[in-house]
Amino acid sequence: MNEKHVLKNMMIGIISDTHDNISMIDKAVKKLNEREVRLILHAGDYISPFTVKRFKPLNAQVIGVFGNNCAERNVLKKLFSKIGGDLRGFFAEIKIEGLKIALLHGHNEELLHSLVDSKAYDLVAHGHTHRQNVQRKDKTLVINPGEVCGYLSGESTLAIVNLNTRNVEILHL
Repeated sequence: MNEKHVLKNMMIGIISDTHDNISMIDKAVKKLNEREVRLILHAGDYISPFTVKRFKPLNAQVIGVFGNNCAERNVLKKLFSKIGGDLRGFFAEIKIEGLKIALLHGHNEELLHSLVDSKAYDLVAHGHTHRQNVQRKDKTLVINPGEVCGYLSGESTLAIVNLNTRNVEILHL
């Protein structure tokens, strides 16, 4: 998907911390397809390359970043490329629908806070803490969708963002 491409439904999905949990990845993919989301941002911690094939059924472009626990980064990047995904490293800047989005895992807290405080981004998406959080700081919407895996919080969650209204919905899987 060209990042300047107009999204028909103006909705994006944000996920993070899938941590090899195949059944929850499958549920997230199903939920995102049901909601007809056309762009998914993954804020890292896939963990192992074998999980990549679980994202193939998505009817959406996937842009992702590495987390602090991702193994075999070169293999992850290659496998995502084979399914049409774009795994960019530890940071991605995405421009879509006139919005500027920063995507990172969030384990470097100083970097995360600097991006939020810079006021350069309309949306900063991150994970790492495994806790869902949505807040606004000046013009910047900051979203942690929580964890898909459900290992630490006991809740498997993801976020859907309406780019028109900037409303955020946290969905439980």
